[in-house]
Amino acid sequence: MTITSSRWLAALLGLAAVLAVGCSSLKTPATADVAVSKAAVDNAAGAGGVQYAPVEMMAARDKMALANKAMADKDYKLARELAAQAEVDAKLAQSKANSAKAQAAANALQDDIRVLRTELERNN
Repeated sequence: MTITSSRWLAALLGLAAVLAVGCSSLKTPATADVAVSKAAVDNAAGAGGVQYAPVEMMAARDKMALANKAMADKDYKLARELAAQAEVDAKLAQSKANSAKAQAAANALQDDIRVLRTELERNN
Protein backbone atom coordinates (compact mmCIF):
# COMPACT_ATOMS: atom_id res chain seq x y z
CA MET A 1 0.00 0.00 0.00
CA THR A 2 1.39 3.40 -0.95
CA ILE A 3 1.50 6.42 1.32
CA THR A 4 -1.22 8.18 -0.71
CA SER A 5 -3.61 5.25 -0.50
CA SER A 6 -2.91 4.89 3.22
CA ARG A 7 -3.83 8.53 3.74
CA TRP A 8 -7.03 8.10 1.75
CA LEU A 9 -7.92 5.04 3.76
CA ALA A 10 -7.25 6.86 7.04
CA ALA A 11 -9.31 9.84 5.87
CA LEU A 12 -12.22 7.59 4.88
CA LEU A 13 -12.10 5.73 8.19
CA GLY A 14 -12.02 9.04 10.06
CA LEU A 15 -14.99 10.34 8.08
CA ALA A 16 -16.89 7.11 8.71
CA ALA A 17 -16.23 7.44 12.46
CA VAL A 18 -17.45 11.04 12.52
CA LEU A 19 -20.60 10.13 10.62
CA ALA A 20 -21.27 7.16 12.89
CA VAL A 21 -20.96 9.29 16.02
CA GLY A 22 -23.06 12.08 14.54
CA CYS A 23 -25.86 9.80 13.44
CA SER A 24 -25.91 7.76 16.63
CA SER A 25 -26.29 10.89 18.77
CA LEU A 26 -29.59 11.61 17.04
CA LYS A 27 -30.84 8.14 17.92
CA THR A 28 -29.86 8.18 21.58
CA PRO A 29 -32.58 9.14 24.02
CA ALA A 30 -32.76 12.82 24.86
CA THR A 31 -33.43 12.00 28.51
CA ALA A 32 -30.93 14.48 29.92
CA ASP A 33 -32.13 17.32 27.68
CA VAL A 34 -35.75 16.71 28.62
CA ALA A 35 -34.88 16.47 32.31
CA VAL A 36 -32.97 19.76 32.27
CA SER A 37 -35.86 21.47 30.51
CA LYS A 38 -38.38 20.02 32.94
CA ALA A 39 -36.31 21.40 35.82
CA ALA A 40 -36.33 24.83 34.15
CA VAL A 41 -40.13 24.68 33.79
CA ASP A 42 -40.49 23.63 37.43
CA ASN A 43 -38.16 26.43 38.56
CA ALA A 44 -40.12 29.00 36.56
CA ALA A 45 -43.38 27.81 38.07
CA GLY A 46 -41.86 28.00 41.54
CA ALA A 47 -40.64 31.54 40.87
CA GLY A 48 -44.17 32.70 40.09
CA GLY A 49 -44.14 32.21 36.34
CA VAL A 50 -47.75 31.03 36.33
CA GLN A 51 -48.90 34.25 37.99
CA TYR A 52 -46.63 36.76 36.29
CA ALA A 53 -46.02 35.14 32.87
CA PRO A 54 -48.93 32.78 32.16
CA VAL A 55 -48.52 32.82 28.37
CA GLU A 56 -44.85 31.82 28.53
CA MET A 57 -45.55 29.17 31.17
CA MET A 58 -48.32 27.67 29.06
CA ALA A 59 -45.99 27.57 26.05
CA ALA A 60 -43.24 25.94 28.11
CA ARG A 61 -45.58 23.31 29.52
CA ASP A 62 -47.12 22.57 26.13
CA LYS A 63 -43.69 22.11 24.57
CA MET A 64 -42.62 19.87 27.45
CA ALA A 65 -45.68 17.69 26.87
CA LEU A 66 -44.80 17.48 23.17
CA ALA A 67 -41.17 16.68 24.03
CA ASN A 68 -42.32 13.87 26.31
CA LYS A 69 -44.55 12.53 23.53
CA ALA A 70 -41.64 12.69 21.09
CA MET A 71 -39.52 10.75 23.60
CA ALA A 72 -42.22 8.08 23.84
CA ASP A 73 -42.34 7.95 20.03
CA LYS A 74 -38.51 7.62 19.99
CA ASP A 75 -38.18 10.81 17.94
CA TYR A 76 -35.19 12.02 19.95
CA LYS A 77 -34.22 14.85 17.62
CA LEU A 78 -37.69 16.41 17.93
CA ALA A 79 -37.66 15.77 21.68
CA ARG A 80 -34.39 17.68 22.02
CA GLU A 81 -35.67 20.60 19.95
CA LEU A 82 -38.93 20.85 21.87
CA ALA A 83 -37.15 20.52 25.20
CA ALA A 84 -34.80 23.35 24.26
CA GLN A 85 -37.74 25.55 23.24
CA ALA A 86 -39.55 24.73 26.48
CA GLU A 87 -36.45 25.67 28.45
CA VAL A 88 -36.22 29.04 26.70
CA ASP A 89 -39.90 29.74 27.35
CA ALA A 90 -39.49 28.74 30.99
CA LYS A 91 -36.47 30.98 31.46
CA LEU A 92 -38.37 33.88 29.92
CA ALA A 93 -41.30 33.22 32.27
CA GLN A 94 -38.95 33.11 35.25
CA SER A 95 -37.28 36.37 34.19
CA LYS A 96 -40.64 38.07 33.79
CA ALA A 97 -41.74 36.79 37.20
CA ASN A 98 -38.52 38.02 38.84
CA SER A 99 -38.89 41.39 37.13
CA ALA A 100 -42.51 41.75 38.23
CA LYS A 101 -41.59 40.87 41.82
CA ALA A 102 -38.75 43.40 41.80
CA GLN A 103 -41.08 46.06 40.43
CA ALA A 104 -43.64 45.29 43.14
CA ALA A 105 -40.93 45.58 45.80
CA ALA A 106 -39.76 48.90 44.34
CA ASN A 107 -43.33 50.20 44.33
CA ALA A 108 -43.80 49.16 47.96
CA LEU A 109 -40.56 50.91 48.89
CA GLN A 110 -41.71 54.08 47.12
CA ASP A 111 -44.98 53.93 49.06
CA ASP A 112 -43.07 53.58 52.33
CA ILE A 113 -40.90 56.56 51.43
CA ARG A 114 -44.01 58.64 50.66
CA VAL A 115 -45.51 57.76 54.05
CA LEU A 116 -42.28 58.68 55.85
CA ARG A 117 -42.08 62.03 54.03
CA THR A 118 -45.67 62.78 54.95
CA GLU A 119 -44.93 61.99 58.59
CA LEU A 120 -41.81 64.17 58.55
CA GLU A 121 -43.69 67.09 57.02
CA ARG A 122 -46.45 66.71 59.58
CA ASN A 123 -43.95 66.79 62.48
CA ASN A 124 -42.14 69.89 61.23
